[in-house]
Amino acid sequence: MTEVKLSATPKGNGYQATVTFPAGVSVSSAESYPTIAEAITAAALKLLEMPERIEALAPSSL
Repeated sequence: MTEVKLSATPKGNGYQATVTFPAGVSVSSAESYPTIAEAITAAALKLLEMPERIEALAPSSL
C-alpha cells in the first residue's frame, strides 16, 4: 500500500503544510496558515490539483 502523508509544522505565526510521498519526496507550501486545520486543508486541495504528479510518484503495478 502506498502512503501519502499530510502534515503541518509551526512556521512564523502559523503552520506550514507538507505533503510527503513514498521514497521521501515531499512538497511544502510557501505560505503559512493560522491553524493546523487550514494548513492540512490547503495541502489536500493542492494535492487534488496535481493528479499527474501523484501518478508519476506512484509505484508501478505489475
